Amino acid sequence: MNLGAWFTDPANWTGPGGVPTRVLEHLYYSGLALVIAILIAVPIGAAVGHTGRGGFLVVGIANWLRSLPDLGLLILMVLLVGISLISVTVALLVLAIPPLLAGTYAGVANVDRSVVDAARGVGMRERDILLRVELPNALPLLLGGLRAAALQVIATTAIAAIASFGGLGRYLIDGQAYRDYTEMAAGAVLIAVLALVVEGVLAGVQRLVVSPGLRAVDTRTRPPAEPANDPTSPAPTDRSSHDMAGVNS
Repeated sequence: MNLGAWFTDPANWTGPGGVPTRVLEHLYYSGLALVIAILIAVPIGAAVGHTGRGGFLVVGIANWLRSLPDLGLLILMVLLVGISLISVTVALLVLAIPPLLAGTYAGVANVDRSVVDAARGVGMRERDILLRVELPNALPLLLGGLRAAALQVIATTAIAAIASFGGLGRYLIDGQAYRDYTEMAAGAVLIAVLALVVEGVLAGVQRLVVSPGLRAVDTRTRPPAEPANDPTSPAPTDRSSHDMAGVNS
């Protein structure tokens, strides 16, 4: 196995099967799934976090989606709708939605209630409170969920090759078919490097858009990992519901 020779071979960097083309395909499949997941998960998570209602339902949906096997779901979708990009996208959505949903919900639900009460006190409408007060304060957790979703999706987009699509997974599938273990190793390295690059870019974006006052807490993995802000913990949900009841009264 000589990875150096594989990466320095010009044949692996040109044509429809070259590394640049495969990277663009991989990013396209991953980006499509992430955009759709954002459009689905962020509004739902923000609405539930703002109203304090349906928190347990959000947790249940997120946990249910996490339990679904991606490869099995991809094969099922191929059997139902045939070989199409829909099958790949649905399988990747199962990975992308839970961290985005959890991050948005936890971020909005844990915004300081005194800030929200002050916004109501000056006459802001509920929609404006959500968009101009809660979501900006929820950005660390929301973007933390996005980074977690992006890493998981990029690492798993290799399954697109199983459904006869492109992407970096082609090196894994084709290498296995021809018993070319060097090509398989190169594909694994490329997927890992791409995931790290995307993580670095998103970390830079997070640093640019998040207010310095909100950067004190590292939120890169907090939505799924930190018990203090994990939406699966009943404490934040109960506290949020109690505070909302106090405001409404």
